[in-house]
Amino acid sequence: MSAPLDQDEAFARIRLLRSPHIGPVSFRQLLARFGTAQAALEALPDLAARGKRQYRAAPPTQIEAEVNEVRKAGARYLFHDMSDYPVLLNQIEGAPPILTVRGDLSLAKRPCVAMVGARNASAAAVKLSRDFATALAAEGLCVVSGLARGIDGAAHEGALPSTIGVIASGIDIAYPPQHADLQERVATEGLLVAEEPPGTEPRGQLFPKRNRIIAGLSAGTLVVEAAPKSGSLITARLAGEMGREVMAIHGSPLEPRSEGCNKLIREGAVLV
Repeated sequence: MSAPLDQDEAFARIRLLRSPHIGPVSFRQLLARFGTAQAALEALPDLAARGKRQYRAAPPTQIEAEVNEVRKAGARYLFHDMSDYPVLLNQIEGAPPILTVRGDLSLAKRPCVAMVGARNASAAAVKLSRDFATALAAEGLCVVSGLARGIDGAAHEGALPSTIGVIASGIDIAYPPQHADLQERVATEGLLVAEEPPGTEPRGQLFPKRNRIIAGLSAGTLVVEAAPKSGSLITARLAGEMGREVMAIHGSPLEPRSEGCNKLIREGAVLV
């Protein structure tokens, strides 16, 4: 891990990552090549001249406004080479170079298990999710989920305060709105994590990005209930690709919301 970042370099890193056409992989490549984000920013015009992409640094005023919003939300930045950055997450390809967080970062140092599943979950699956999360937390594990309706919400409720919520929006946006109170509880009693800048509303393409963080934080992912096209199956697939444990709870073959879990088990997921 590196020495503590000075404010100018931290600011430059945020600015570099928020620049057009710079993602997690290119960010790390630029940092490795130029040594600092400040040097990488200075090199962007030359890279743009030699390449076909329009590389231009995000305006400083945009980053100043973002930093103020992060502070206003009671959050802080977590950079990929800080000692508090979750070790398992740092091992995945394309890990977020910068996160915004609220809450207790020590939770990410515990053994973590992701619990995901259907938003329109059955009452039985919601109860099962809550009970499992309570039992896992009692054994010293931290439960990671995405603060969605259904299985996610029940998992967070059962595990509190031993839970990490990963959201697809900015750290200052509660989604879904009916989980605003639960999200605040996770942020104050557990740990809330966001990759997107403050003010970002959740959009379709941001949920798979969020799912890779859920899987990346966790030694294993448990799918409680899921239809065949459920987003939670994306989390399970990503976990498998990362070499992490994939687990599923079987359900009735007559219940469409169990088809995804039953399929995972047929494909080799651990039956729970």
